[in-house]
Amino acid sequence: MIRNVAIIGLGLLGGSIGLAIRDHAPDLRTTGFDRDPEVREAAKARGLVSAVCETAEDTVREADLVILCVPVGAMEEAARSFADALPDGVIVSDVGSSKQSVGKALAAALPGRTIIPAHPVAGTEQSGPEAGFSSLFTNRWCILTPEAGTDPAAIEAVTAFWTTLGANVEIMEAEHHDLVLAVTSHIPHLIAFTIVGTASDLEEVTRSEVIKYSAGGFRDFTRIAASDPVMWRDVFLSNKSAVLEMLGRFSEDLTALQRAIRSGDGDTLHDLFSRTRAIRRQVIEEGQDDDRPDFGRDDHG
Repeated sequence: MIRNVAIIGLGLLGGSIGLAIRDHAPDLRTTGFDRDPEVREAAKARGLVSAVCETAEDTVREADLVILCVPVGAMEEAARSFADALPDGVIVSDVGSSKQSVGKALAAALPGRTIIPAHPVAGTEQSGPEAGFSSLFTNRWCILTPEAGTDPAAIEAVTAFWTTLGANVEIMEAEHHDLVLAVTSHIPHLIAFTIVGTASDLEEVTRSEVIKYSAGGFRDFTRIAASDPVMWRDVFLSNKSAVLEMLGRFSEDLTALQRAIRSGDGDTLHDLFSRTRAIRRQVIEEGQDDDRPDFGRDDHG
């Protein structure tokens, strides 16, 4: 039974978990810690958790479930900071978007502990304690990547926890997760960071023109490219193998497109655009986006 949840890191994901517990599982007690004192104060003001603690050790002392909500590159250090204070039988999890590296880091920091790496596939370009909201995980997928031999009861408990917060839970191997997310998340972010950087470096087109006429595609790239730079730096370094594999595939496909455009091969372009349009419809049918104009956004910015 999970009765006490400790959240380490009170930014977008940690704060949203706390708020989602408050709304969907009010009987659970939550404690939270962030190493930034200003974040701890903001978390207290927003009521992100039942109690904001001054140390990681105090946060986890009575926990049944500890969730690390820190950049993947900081997972091992964060876990070591509270390792000696963990109670018997506790489950340790996380929200990182690369699972092989996180699984190894947590196993190294917490030998003998029950570790169930997790990745709620949800987020926004915002970060920090003010960015969290309780419905972030509603109808979104949370992927668990437990090692073979992990206690089935613990896996069931974490599955039930995320289901209570509104998420759909899937279990897969960490290596497969990293490949899937390289395609669906990591490479799209890398492309967005690159195209926005390219636009800002153009000499023939002024930066004011890029910003002024950024309706449609470029504007959507800027939203993705506004994501937390520390988090994404760590994601690319920790999921290097899968990202490089998918980046190679993307480069080959991009070269084929260049060839089609250069040779005037409209059939190839039309076939590709038709296939990708069909995928967009399937994403909407799966409930993973909104088919309203402007993707349902109300800011139009």
